[in-house]
Amino acid sequence: MRAVSNFLNQLSDRLNRVALVGAALAVAIMLAAAGWQVIARYLLNQPPVWTEELARYSMIWGGLLGASCAFRSRFDPTLFPNALKATGTKGLILTLCRAFGVLCFILPILWFSFFGLGVNPSRSYIARLAGRQTETMDLPMVVFGIAIPIAFTLILLHVLSDVAKTLAAMRDEK
Repeated sequence: MRAVSNFLNQLSDRLNRVALVGAALAVAIMLAAAGWQVIARYLLNQPPVWTEELARYSMIWGGLLGASCAFRSRFDPTLFPNALKATGTKGLILTLCRAFGVLCFILPILWFSFFGLGVNPSRSYIARLAGRQTETMDLPMVVFGIAIPIAFTLILLHVLSDVAKTLAAMRDEK
């Protein structure tokens, strides 16, 4: 159990670092696009049409990747912050309750990202986005929409890592 826990924890940490860099990069792109739009609008009197759209989609990537990082670092909003510090059987029960709540939220999102009605992948969220283009940047919408399943898959991995770490800690106590 300890080996599985260590593997999941290391994978979760590495992917969290990548997500953190991605979130920071997305926020930087958002700020650059919004800044360029302000400069172009008020100083050059010719705002480019693509800057607003790029800023919007960069905000989505930054927000979703940042949310997965906040979850991993336990900086996300928590109803019972002291529950995160519990150990032993009580800690395991509270970790499983937290995992259950998170899974109730993210599993339907992940499911419908990849499958539509009747378990049809061609009617999924991703498949529907693949057939659409952005308004001004002439890119497939899937480039931006894929942020949702990526972020929620990261959160799923973080949950699994949390549960495995708690189980391994309980086993070490015995």
